[in-house]
Amino acid sequence: MSTYDFPQDLRDAQLELHQVRSALSDLYKQLPWSVEPLPGWSHAKENGRSFESSRPDSPGWSEEEKQQVDALRARQMELVTTVFFHPFWATCDDPVTARSALKHAHEQTPDEAPA
Repeated sequence: MSTYDFPQDLRDAQLELHQVRSALSDLYKQLPWSVEPLPGWSHAKENGRSFESSRPDSPGWSEEEKQQVDALRARQMELVTTVFFHPFWATCDDPVTARSALKHAHEQTPDEAPA
């Protein structure tokens, strides 16, 4: 497997991108299922449905929760843009493989990283 000498700013942006995506995922798990207040529902396994499903009433998201999601999504887009358009990619013979390696660069121990 090839190793790459990623610039530190690119590694930092990728690591922060992982962190922001994780924070956004955790936030979504805590929020009600609907942004707007909606009544819950329940569907039995009948009338062509292959499984039962239900949702409780959703109170919707508060303004603070909407702002948290918006802020994290905006930061995620900034980081994606930073990583995607970084000048490092122009120096790579195989940027697709290098991009895949960058996604896991934070998992390397310091002695595994290229010198």
